[in-house]
Amino acid sequence: MNSYTLRVTCASTRGIVAAISGFLAAKECNITDSAQFDDAETGRFFMRVSFRSEGGASLDRLQHEFAPIAARFDMQVEIGDDSVKKKVLIMVSRFGHCLNDLLYRWRIGALPIDIVGVISNHHDYQKVVVNHDIPFHMIRVTPGTKQAAEARQMEIIEDSGAELIVLARYMQVLSDRMCQKMSGRIINIHHSFLPSFKGANPYRQAYEKGVKLIGATSHYVTADLDEGPIIEQDTVRVTHAQSSGDYVSLGRDVESQVLSRAVHAHIHGRVFLNGAKTVVFPASPGSYVSERMG
Repeated sequence: MNSYTLRVTCASTRGIVAAISGFLAAKECNITDSAQFDDAETGRFFMRVSFRSEGGASLDRLQHEFAPIAARFDMQVEIGDDSVKKKVLIMVSRFGHCLNDLLYRWRIGALPIDIVGVISNHHDYQKVVVNHDIPFHMIRVTPGTKQAAEARQMEIIEDSGAELIVLARYMQVLSDRMCQKMSGRIINIHHSFLPSFKGANPYRQAYEKGVKLIGATSHYVTADLDEGPIIEQDTVRVTHAQSSGDYVSLGRDVESQVLSRAVHAHIHGRVFLNGAKTVVFPASPGSYVSERMG
């Protein structure tokens, strides 16, 4: 049986859930997981449904036959085949903890994605990436070459068919043009001290101020630097007895975990943009299962 995921966004009104569940039942589809949210402030409705086609309905047929319901409720609709892995391109600079974490989760199947390439402005992780049989692209970025470098990046993205770009501690600011063109398709990670402790050595600054919580935030990239819709966050507690080096190490760990969870949520269709915010539904049963141990 083929498994699919249906994502719906529309204005809130009566009959949406009944129409969706009725359609799936009529097409011999069995719902295996469902989540919905009605935003009372915006009047928007969000729904994600996982289901199996017990009658053998194809993706094309489901998309075509659902169209009248989508039109009736003026829905934004996506129906995806769960067996098709999303194509992901990773961008990294000189901090490799997030890259290595993503590669490990990808290798064991915890992140069911197709990594189509890694772009970096340094050579540091070329060997690591190539040893995973993943294309590596080193594109140097300087103030004078930034526009040309970004044009080359977009060329690689388009040629590879990448559906999601993950900034795994890529330490270059993307242009407004690229952010707008790839809206909802670029995920970034950074420490959660912002707007405090900007600039170099934020963990050292936090240590000197006696901060007791270290955190990380993963969000979609927008033209407003580090202010895009938040997907995932987490914190770890620190004490007065720990060093500034401890802060950095603990920060690396929480950044890696938060970024991987954000990517997991996106590739499984659990994240919906809701203005400047997101709606993030819980993971479906079994979606964290790894294919291999290591």
